[in-house]
Amino acid sequence: MHTKDQCIILSGGSRGLGLHLTERLLENGNSVATFARSRTAAMDRLSAEYGERFHFAELDAVDAAGVTRFVGETARRFGRIDSLVNNAAIGQDQLLMHTDVETIRRITDINIVGPTLLTRAAIKHMLLAGRGNICSISSICGSRGYAGLSVYAGSKGYLDAMTRALAREIGEAGIFVNCVAPGFFESEMSSVLLPEQLATIKRRTPSGSLSNDENIFKVVDLVISGTTNMQGQVVFVDGGITS
Repeated sequence: MHTKDQCIILSGGSRGLGLHLTERLLENGNSVATFARSRTAAMDRLSAEYGERFHFAELDAVDAAGVTRFVGETARRFGRIDSLVNNAAIGQDQLLMHTDVETIRRITDINIVGPTLLTRAAIKHMLLAGRGNICSISSICGSRGYAGLSVYAGSKGYLDAMTRALAREIGEAGIFVNCVAPGFFESEMSSVLLPEQLATIKRRTPSGSLSNDENIFKVVDLVISGTTNMQGQVVFVDGGITS
């Protein structure tokens, strides 16, 4: 079973995994509202193709007033908010002692403050409706250590912890809160790895291959379908490397 006829907010839907999730959710018949700091040709294409079922705004994820306004506009436009996917994130490829303060702040702003603000704004509408689904895109880095990714890993560990706590806060209100944690997959973030590093990761992965955008979409789609009774869980999509 997959989502259909939902109103879904997804952050960072203009490129990469976020774009793939947005496209696939729209293909399934959902309405999707997404935002990013700048508009891309892909956003223009989806606007033309899906019309009233697609909404895009240029917005910085840490603009608290802007995020609240965007969520309100989405609720008014589509009449409800069924699901939220916290996808927007930036990566890191530096040892902590070489990471400047500005980079640390930017990573924590986008990866921690951003999803917290968006979740806070969305749950107000879900609580009124008495139902909803929240899915945050975490990472295996949140539970496993990797050199050069300490700030990024810490930000994903935060999402895992927030998910468990929030599930206890609002689970009784009919809102399901979970994380999907991909392993290294073919993306802009994994492009910083050397070919030999990727080869090593594949060799150590029981499935023998990296996950891809479609693997991740299928799990996200299931998590927000509201049919699983999963609550406060971190679901790994990593070919078994964390097992």
